[in-house]
Amino acid sequence: MSQIRVAVITISDSVAAGTREDLSGVALQKRATELGWSVVGTRLIEDDTVKIATELRKLADAGLVDVIVTTGGTGVALRDVTPEAARSIAAREIPGFGELMRIEGRKSTKFAPLSRGGAVTRGSVLIVNLPGSPRGAVDSLNAVTDLIPHVVDLLHGRTEHAKPAS
Repeated sequence: MSQIRVAVITISDSVAAGTREDLSGVALQKRATELGWSVVGTRLIEDDTVKIATELRKLADAGLVDVIVTTGGTGVALRDVTPEAARSIAAREIPGFGELMRIEGRKSTKFAPLSRGGAVTRGSVLIVNLPGSPRGAVDSLNAVTDLIPHVVDLLHGRTEHAKPAS
């Protein structure tokens, strides 16, 4: 397997406007680097379904990334529209990602079940929607980190499983 190429998108009206620092996106970039992944791009986008969907589509279709992680817009507030934007451009949903992130998140915060984060695919790209807080984003990514290389392999047609040692 080759190195995983990842883009990090921070979705926040205040961060996009420059009135708040992007702590979550920076935390995810750091974690991705620690995992040995290559961060090939970052974006700041306001909470807008069309703008989010457009950026996700553009990044996924460019063929330059294997994984897009988003942070922000996964709650229940009216401006939280990231999951809807991701689903609007997706080929498939992977419900288990969101389930696992919420189960693991519940161990540290009672509000984890309110997150609508999850994962979808578009072409050969995995898109993972994570919460907007730095801790929630990294903890949720950590919950699914061991699944991501396998999903990337499958999306790139590498479907043979390792043979057991004899």
